[in-house]
Amino acid sequence: MNDLQTTNDRGAPLDDIDRYRAGVLKYAQMGYWDPDYEPKDTDILALFRITPQDGVDPVEAAAAVAGESSTATWTVVWTDRLTAADTYRAKAFKVEPVPGSADQFFAYIAYDLSLFEPGSIANLTASIIGNVFGFKPLKALRLEDMRFPVAYVKTFDGPPTGIVVERERLDKFGRPLLGATTKPKLGLSGRNYGRVVYEALKGGLDFTKDDENINSQPFMHWRDRFLFCMEAVNRASAATGEVKGHYLNVTGATMEDIYERAEFARDLGSAIVMIDLVIGYTAIQSMSKWARRNDMILHLHRAGHGTYTRQKEHGISFRVISKWMRLAGVDHIHAGTVVGKLEGDPNMVQGFYNVLREPHNAVDLERGIFFDQDWAGLRKVMPVASGGIHAGQMHQLLTYLGEDVVLQFGGGTIGHPMGIQAGATANRVALEAMVLARNEGRDIWNEGPDILAAAARECRPLRAALDTWGEVTFEYTSTDTPDFVPTATPA
Repeated sequence: MNDLQTTNDRGAPLDDIDRYRAGVLKYAQMGYWDPDYEPKDTDILALFRITPQDGVDPVEAAAAVAGESSTATWTVVWTDRLTAADTYRAKAFKVEPVPGSADQFFAYIAYDLSLFEPGSIANLTASIIGNVFGFKPLKALRLEDMRFPVAYVKTFDGPPTGIVVERERLDKFGRPLLGATTKPKLGLSGRNYGRVVYEALKGGLDFTKDDENINSQPFMHWRDRFLFCMEAVNRASAATGEVKGHYLNVTGATMEDIYERAEFARDLGSAIVMIDLVIGYTAIQSMSKWARRNDMILHLHRAGHGTYTRQKEHGISFRVISKWMRLAGVDHIHAGTVVGKLEGDPNMVQGFYNVLREPHNAVDLERGIFFDQDWAGLRKVMPVASGGIHAGQMHQLLTYLGEDVVLQFGGGTIGHPMGIQAGATANRVALEAMVLARNEGRDIWNEGPDILAAAARECRPLRAALDTWGEVTFEYTSTDTPDFVPTATPA
C-alpha cells in the first residue's frame, strides 16, 4: 500500500541517505512539500483545487500533485542524483481549505522556470496537466489559476495584431464591435451563405463569422464559401463605406490544409481568419506566427472548452485557458456573455475579460484571480461575446463587458422578423443609442430599457427586435462561481 493513503504522520524531509534508499516514500518526504518555501519572482506558480480521496492527507495530496507534474514517480529512483533535483522538484508550499467546501483544498505549487521550454504552450501543459488529473488518490483536481513570470512571458510573441491595431485597421473606435454567426451554421449552399453575410454586413454589422463546425462539407466546399463570403464582404463595404470582415474558418484535418485555406483567404483580401481551439496548442501557435507574418487578425473559437472548464471540481478554469491563449497569440477568443444562453457567472466572466485585456492583473479573489500577473507589454486579446444575446440586452452587455469586445448576435440578427438586414440595423441602432447615453453620463443599467424604447420609436427594426426578444432571458444557476464573495461587516 502506498503511504499516500494515510492521514497521519506526513513525514519530515529525509537526509540524503534515507531519501534515496530504494523503495516507496511519501511525496512530502521526497521534498515536494515545503511550507517554508518563498516563491521566486522567476517561478511559475499554479493553484490547484484538490479533492483527496477519503483518508488521504491534503498536504500529501498537494505534494503528490507537485511531484507528478514535475520530476517524481511512484518510487525512489537513484537517477535523481544525476540532476539538480532540489531545483527541479516542484514545491507545494501552501494548502488552504476551500471556503464552504469541507473536502476541497487550494494547493499552491511553485515550478522552477528551467523546467519549461521557452515559448511553448504544448510543453507547459504537458507538465502542468500532463497526467496528474488521472491520479488515483484524488477524487477530483482542477487547475484554477497560474502566474507566469515576466522572463517567461517575454518568450512568447502574443497576439499577432492586438486590440489597438485591430481598431486602427477597421477604423472603428469608441464602441464595441458588432458581429453575427451565420445561421444555420450547417446546410447552406455557398451562394446562400454569402447572401446571409452580405445582408448582415450591409445592415450595420462589422463582422460576420463561420461557426466552429463549418469546414469543408459535401453541401459547401471551403473554397466556395470563401469566394462567396469575400464577394459579400467587398460589396457590403462598397455599399456602406465601412471596413467589413468575415471570420473565415480555416480549421482543417492537417496543418497543410489549414495553411492552404489561410493563404487563400489572404489572397482574397480577407482581414481575418478563424481557427478552433480543438486544433491543439501547437497548431494555434503555428497559426499565430502565420497571422503575424501575413498581417491577419486571428480569431479563436473556444470549441470544446466546456468539456473541461465548466465543472467547478475537476478540469481547468477558463481563466487559465485565457492566459494560455494570450501567450499563444490569438487576437479574439470567445469568453462569455453573462446574459446569454451559455455558462457565465458575472464575476467569473469579468475575470476572464480582465485577464485578456489588462496590462496587469492584480489579485481579485471575487473574480477568481489568485495571482498578480504582469503581462510585460504583451498585446491584448479582444474578447468575443456570443450565444443567445439580443438587442434588448444591450445595456447589460455594455455594463458587464465594456467597450473592447465583439458582440455577436447570430440568431438575434438572422432571426429578425423583418429580415437579416433589419436585424443587423436593430443591433447597430441599439448599440449606438446605448453608447451615446453612456457618454452623456446616463445610468444605462437602470435606464437601459427606456433608452432602447426611445430609440425604437425612430427605428422600426429595433422595435420589432424588442417586441420579439425583449423579454427573453436565460436565468439558470451557474456551475462555475466564485469561492470568495464580499460580506457585509457590522458597523
